Amino acid sequence: MTPLAASNARLKDLRRLSRRSERSERRLFLADGPKAVASALEAGCLVEVLVRPGAEHLVPALPDDVRLTLVEPRALEALSDSVSPAGVVAVGRLVDVELTAALTGRLVALCAEVRDPGNAGTVIRCADAAGADGVVLAGDSVDLYNPKTLRASVGSAFHLPVAVERDAAAAVRAAQQAGLTVLATEADGDVDLFEADDLLAAPTAWLFGNEAHGLPAELAALADHRVRIPIHGRAESLNLSTAAALCLYASARAQRA
Repeated sequence: MTPLAASNARLKDLRRLSRRSERSERRLFLADGPKAVASALEAGCLVEVLVRPGAEHLVPALPDDVRLTLVEPRALEALSDSVSPAGVVAVGRLVDVELTAALTGRLVALCAEVRDPGNAGTVIRCADAAGADGVVLAGDSVDLYNPKTLRASVGSAFHLPVAVERDAAAAVRAAQQAGLTVLATEADGDVDLFEADDLLAAPTAWLFGNEAHGLPAELAALADHRVRIPIHGRAESLNLSTAAALCLYASARAQRA
């Protein structure tokens, strides 16, 4: 098999999937790295795996309907947005998850206006690690299939049902209708995270806001409780993904007690 060069027309076409509009229109995405490839394969959404010569060992056994293509190293790097490409990139089909599917269970992460792909992907990864049942990207949040979001999730975007809901208020109300207590994270919340085990033991949807501006007041008002993470030192606040990890693990611990 002769590796494809950067001038190959199909590779040029695939590079356009870096744009959200192209992904939405063509219903395809790119996933970078062996963990993402293996997870997407397990989820059953792969179409093709592109690999540089000598890195075939990074690719798991593929079913007959998933094509394996050799690509010259520099051409493959052009498909990856990583500063240190691993040598394998997959092409997959977008998967639509119903909001109700992501809200089924006892622990959900609900991200409202989370626009940084690294933060969104890390929240998904934290939710997966904590044993959460689903994630919702609500409002004007980043695209789930942004390559940086997928890479930051380290495969977890394919382990959990991740739903997209453009109306953040509708997502909060749907969570409550599903029997989940919605807890909004706010610096001046009336509930201390570490003194709320009884509250955290209930089926919960954590509502996380924008990295820079937090939650809009009207959205926070819809939550059942507003929870603060106490700051004992001089730091002004916590990074969104760090705060999400603390909240999700606190709920996981309380629910398993």
